[in-house]
Amino acid sequence: MAAFWCALTIGLLVQGFKGVAASWRSRRVTLHRFFEPGGMPSAHSASVAALSSITGFKAGFGSPVFGVALYFSLIIMYDAAGLRRAAGRQAAILNRMLEAQDGDPTEAQPRLMELLGHSPLEVAIGALLGIGAAMIWHYLLHW
Repeated sequence: MAAFWCALTIGLLVQGFKGVAASWRSRRVTLHRFFEPGGMPSAHSASVAALSSITGFKAGFGSPVFGVALYFSLIIMYDAAGLRRAAGRQAAILNRMLEAQDGDPTEAQPRLMELLGHSPLEVAIGALLGIGAAMIWHYLLHW
């Protein structure tokens, strides 16, 4: 269960940091940023990097379970920087098209969420935070 708790903790901390940082920048509480995907750093990357790292510490870095955890972690990080980022870019284009469209304003379409994915740097920083959290969890907390 150490892997679960480590991954959950760092994911919540990183996501919470993004919400606090957004609130501080805007000088008002922005609750939606506590729950939205995207932005610096990647909470998904932090969680899965922590999960695979703590699994390596506990089961061994040569174990099959570490290999499985690492494989799925890499897929999730690739997806965050690839597919989800592309979907966010497409949403931005569609939103601009809808804004430029002439028509009945009462039939306005809801805006699509644009901040979906991450840049490679956001993914890398998230992964480093996750690895660091796993090291702290393993070496200092001894769970």
